[in-house]
Amino acid sequence: MKTLGISKTEIAAMTAADVEELATRLDLDNYSNAFEGLNDWHLLRAIAFQRPELVEPYIYLLDLEPYDEA
Repeated sequence: MKTLGISKTEIAAMTAADVEELATRLDLDNYSNAFEGLNDWHLLRAIAFQRPELVEPYIYLLDLEPYDEA
């Protein structure tokens, strides 16, 4: 199985169009296996942590909810 390996430099070079393409793939959810979708999800999540402005319109795909420690 291929593992996801993307560097901070590669994420820094991503454009809004790259993220839109990634989000479209996730939205369509038309993968040949579950691991492809999971890899895209992890990539979008990594982008969200490093470049949140690019992911803002697609944050719903990540299901990130605030965590209450109380």
